[in-house]
Amino acid sequence: MSFQNLNTDEYLLAELGKRIARQRLDMGVTQADLAFEAGISKRTLERIEAGEPVQFTSIIRVLRALHLVPNLDVLVPKPGPRPMDILNMQGKQRQRARSPKTGTVREQPSAWRWGDET
Repeated sequence: MSFQNLNTDEYLLAELGKRIARQRLDMGVTQADLAFEAGISKRTLERIEAGEPVQFTSIIRVLRALHLVPNLDVLVPKPGPRPMDILNMQGKQRQRARSPKTGTVREQPSAWRWGDET
């Protein structure tokens, strides 16, 4: 089941608990061993897997013990640069050209001829 189709907190917690339980079983780890590895009580892990409300730090500890912390990047992606930051990094672009100061002579480029490439 997709998390997008779950519109209440209870359903989300239940689905998250099922997925954590499935991951634990796929790894062949008992509830007692996972709870010990995560540093939480076995009862707290039972509550997580049952979809009951628990502290978020307990869920993070379980995810760490299951080696799923890198997947949190998908849950909350790192923010990219803001559009104004991108503009500020580019620096100011010229909006108009300025005529040369009076009294200075601009050197005219010489006429180009074939064979002058080098």
